Amino acid sequence: MTGTVPTSPLRGRAEIDLGALRGNVRALRARLAPGAGLMAVVKSDAYGHGALPCARAALDAGAAWLGTATPHEALALRDAGIRAPILCWLWTPGDPWREGVEAGLDMSVSAMWALREVTEAAREAGRTARIQLKADTGLGRNGCQPADWPELVAAARAAEVAGTVRVTGLWSHFACADEPGHPSTAAQLEVFHELVGYAEKAGIEPEVRHIANSPAALTLPESHFDLVRTGIALYGISPSPELGVPADFGLRPVMTLAASVALVKRVPEGHGVSYGHRYRTPAETTLGLIPLGYADGVPRHASGRGPVLVGGAVRRVAGRIAMDQFVVDLGTGPDADAVQEGAPAVLFGPGDNGEPTAADWAEAADTIAYEIVTRIGPRVPRVYVDAADGHEEGVGGDGRGAGR
Repeated sequence: MTGTVPTSPLRGRAEIDLGALRGNVRALRARLAPGAGLMAVVKSDAYGHGALPCARAALDAGAAWLGTATPHEALALRDAGIRAPILCWLWTPGDPWREGVEAGLDMSVSAMWALREVTEAAREAGRTARIQLKADTGLGRNGCQPADWPELVAAARAAEVAGTVRVTGLWSHFACADEPGHPSTAAQLEVFHELVGYAEKAGIEPEVRHIANSPAALTLPESHFDLVRTGIALYGISPSPELGVPADFGLRPVMTLAASVALVKRVPEGHGVSYGHRYRTPAETTLGLIPLGYADGVPRHASGRGPVLVGGAVRRVAGRIAMDQFVVDLGTGPDADAVQEGAPAVLFGPGDNGEPTAADWAEAADTIAYEIVTRIGPRVPRVYVDAADGHEEGVGGDGRGAGR
């Protein structure tokens, strides 16, 4: 869960609009094929937005499942009182399988070693484990290779007969669904159909079959099966510029990252700015100091390029982004003169008021918007609001108050 430190939210804050998140869930559900449910993926602290508040909001809006990467993320949700189905998929040898069994988690199994560990945990717990078999249909990452699928399916079915496991799902993950028309997507879908058919003929009767991620949820209804896993789209960010902008899909960015200007000062022409003096002022000008840096998740790679809305105009980072701060050149004139200490500086948000978006920062840092929001660190308080009623719900990892 997102932590907090005793620092004023005026220094910097990540405002999380839970009303926007609920709206995104509803928009995504409206795009699903008939009969398909929605899994809200809240791994990596809900992509930096705060796992518990976002999980609750997503479930309130109709999400049927939650998804996490690690068992520890899933167990934390259970400890917080979440009782909805949770799938967690990134297991390593020695992970808390027994705790997962006892918590009623759906645990992904991609190899024989994992099946052995989960069945042993089920015997120790005296309870049937819920598992989902993951196939590598072409991503080349986690998942069972097609050549090894018969062995894994047979062993899982034998464990079902013995009463140690219940195979609740069959699933996979696309490699290139964010690239429209990529041939691997259709190829993976064909392999998935084959592997699901094989497992079902072997006696596996899954509750859910799923392969679609956010881009497939938006563009490939034929891949929706029983469940669709939505990650980045849940937070109002397009999976890929090639697919379109969030508004094209009825989505709204959930996070706004802002800070207060810490210092304003006049400097002469030729003044060096920040480490290495990679930027020198072209004329006498006004500089503004923004108290966020790469320790807060602002990407250093965006030095000299990152956009910030301050004083009614979008400025670019001047010089290098440091650990705790960076500088913008405010220029001269009435707009610059109006900027004083404490003035708001918006790094990214929905874009309603001319502020940059996470996608703009991704372009500046030569990365993807996923990384921009996920990397915002715990030193930045999360402030939960609901734009539907203007209510501010609190500051902190659980949405109930700072320091909790």
